Amino acid sequence: MLIEAGRQVAAYLDGRLKTFDLPLAPRGGELHQAVFRAMLAIPYGQTRTYGDLAKELNTYGQPIGQACGANPIPIIIPCHRILSANGLGGYSGDGGLDTKIALLKLEGGFPFLL
Repeated sequence: MLIEAGRQVAAYLDGRLKTFDLPLAPRGGELHQAVFRAMLAIPYGQTRTYGDLAKELNTYGQPIGQACGANPIPIIIPCHRILSANGLGGYSGDGGLDTKIALLKLEGGFPFLL
């Protein structure tokens, strides 16, 4: 399965894959699982804010940010698609905001970066 995950990530980074097809079982409590599912539902090239997810999940922005920060498989669970109300927000994956910006540019998901 690891080889397939690597193949899909490479295809995504090459612009040939828009949706991952992998069995996922990230660890986390009920809220984290709900946030992970909500992030997976955001289409390629689109973004949401922490507030959008908080409203959808009937919680607050801070727990959403904490769940994003706990995401064990960024890129595959696309936390880069979650922005703050007035900027980029954070990114827990390698490279931090530089990686988030690169992924948003790849997807065309944040036009002000293009």
